[in-house]
Amino acid sequence: MLYVVGIGPGGLDMMTYQAREAIEAAEVIVGYKTYTHLVKELVGDKPVIKTGMCKEIERCQTALELAQSGKTVAIISSGDSGVYGMAGLILEMVTKQKWDVEVKVIPGMTASIAAGSVLGAPLMHDFCHISLSDLLTPWELIEKRIINAAEADFVICFYNPRSRGREGHLKRAFELMAPFKNPNTPVGIVKEAGRRKEEKWIMPFEEMDFELVDMRTLVVVGNQSTYFDQGMMITPRGYSL
Repeated sequence: MLYVVGIGPGGLDMMTYQAREAIEAAEVIVGYKTYTHLVKELVGDKPVIKTGMCKEIERCQTALELAQSGKTVAIISSGDSGVYGMAGLILEMVTKQKWDVEVKVIPGMTASIAAGSVLGAPLMHDFCHISLSDLLTPWELIEKRIINAAEADFVICFYNPRSRGREGHLKRAFELMAPFKNPNTPVGIVKEAGRRKEEKWIMPFEEMDFELVDMRTLVVVGNQSTYFDQGMMITPRGYSL
């Protein structure tokens, strides 16, 4: 059995019961080293196989080999394993490479949901996720998605917004959205949502501070109805008050 587990944004109190049960049931834990550290209290003395960044295929290969050998394995992702996590890659490998492994995908709270609760209620109407990482997706396609989402007036949640290798991607995203956004559109920034060092900022679109943002941050850009009041970012659903 291979459990593909979303462990939530970081804190154990934001992990689902299903995720905890899967980790407890597993004989071996496989994951990115930062994520294995987040669940060390649940793992005890079980074997933990850790890998670094950009080792996703190797990580999944190891988990599948262990599961096929008869072990009960949990491969973990932060947030939800089906949102930029390991679920898709595991299932691709199982279906295309014909592994004889039973797989169960365990959901978890993705970063946008955790960040949304910190900011208030910015995701009350239609919203989308866009990753600004161009490691696996051509930047030209990412730009097209940004423009289309902004023109359609989605609330937009940006994952992987800024890193040392992608200093200018978020700024470029804001340039692409600018023709479709009121300068006063609220923008929420949440760093380390659900973790001990959680921080948040809310500011107008035209005053966006890109220096606050890193890879541990989620950026939420409101739609034309989103407003800021009493420290909260709110997107009305459309109820008559």
